[in-house]
Amino acid sequence: MMHCLPLPDMFVNDDFQQRWWALEAKLLERFGKKPDLEGVLFLIGIQETGFIAEKISKEQKQDLMHVAVCKVLSQSGYYSLQGNDADGWPHFQQIKELPVMLLPEQENFIKDHVLLYFEQQGF
Repeated sequence: MMHCLPLPDMFVNDDFQQRWWALEAKLLERFGKKPDLEGVLFLIGIQETGFIAEKISKEQKQDLMHVAVCKVLSQSGYYSLQGNDADGWPHFQQIKELPVMLLPEQENFIKDHVLLYFEQQGF
């Protein structure tokens, strides 16, 4: 009789890593540059706000990345879109506490939500 054993974490992580690399490859193909996680969040922020400017300040870049984090984490119910302000920027409210994690876990948590975001966008 065969017993089903749970897959070791490394296989789950391998799949996750493969999906992340595939996303990076698509973005490299599309933009000619492989973005890091911050770059990917920046792109999502631009996508979600429609914000385009010749020069983007450090503060605006941080705001765009914040919008992206809220947007991707809203998929799991951590944030909820409250609406847009007069300038068209989305505003989110935190609905539930984020899990306490070490930095590498936080990065993978965000990456996992980014992958889900791009899947839902059909990218």
